Amino acid sequence: MASAAENRRGIVFMLAAMSLFVVNDALMKLARETYPAGQALTLRATFAIVVGFALVFAAREGDRLAMAFRPRVLLRGMLESIGALTFSWSLGLMPLANITAINMASPLLIVAIAVLLGMERVGWRRALALTVGFIGVLLVVRPGADSFNAAALVAVVSVFLTSGRDLTTRSIGDDVPSTVVSLTTTVLVGVVALGYGLTEEWQPIWRLESIYVALAAVLVTIGTFFIISAFRRTDVGVISQYRYTVIIFATLLGYFVWGDVPDLLAFAGIGLIIGSGLYTMHRQRVRPDSNLKLSGKTGA
Repeated sequence: MASAAENRRGIVFMLAAMSLFVVNDALMKLARETYPAGQALTLRATFAIVVGFALVFAAREGDRLAMAFRPRVLLRGMLESIGALTFSWSLGLMPLANITAINMASPLLIVAIAVLLGMERVGWRRALALTVGFIGVLLVVRPGADSFNAAALVAVVSVFLTSGRDLTTRSIGDDVPSTVVSLTTTVLVGVVALGYGLTEEWQPIWRLESIYVALAAVLVTIGTFFIISAFRRTDVGVISQYRYTVIIFATLLGYFVWGDVPDLLAFAGIGLIIGSGLYTMHRQRVRPDSNLKLSGKTGA
């Protein structure tokens, strides 16, 4: 069990990470109005790698860079890479609040995957909460409606990848520094994005959008470091609840920058996702037999 001070630190890290991530998403969405997904992500990764190395050496952890080649660190990086690419592709075509809400179904999906893999058993309460949460996703995505398109489907795929990433993150040894995990992820995101970018027609980079991408690189790198740190030596069930604050940030940014406001059905779906997610995490905390109720001391 983590101390109250450790949990407070984790909450601050989580809130900081969520605010940085949503501003990063807004900047990338602005850049995607001009750049194709692969180019935008490759440029961001290029800037972020520089920031990542700076963080590693600022923390005096350069001697641990070899840990980047550990299988679980590489697996996390690959899952994040493909997830980032699919998310970036959808981001250019969907309202910020909607895609953020879909992404917030990740904690629910983690439980569902754990059940399918035999890692977790759920009672009727969590099973009902998972069902309600996925109904919420359907209300936001709305298959069959005019608002549904390939971007919504790809956004759902990104959620699966994000869930796999988070499950993998929990199994990385505590001896691997957060800076190294973050840098490894950034490098792999750049490699995957560049590979996909070779299929695209790139736009000239000497323009305002490149500044957006550079700023996004700084924010996403620091945010990644914060969210990894948030789950270390803390109660995961306590800290994870604050992940949902990103939907509030995204809704406000989406309104002020693009004038996007989710309709009533989307708002209802967002509410169901948040409510079911919070309840599911609560049940994981109170059930003594839950394998997902981690203290955070052994996870990255």
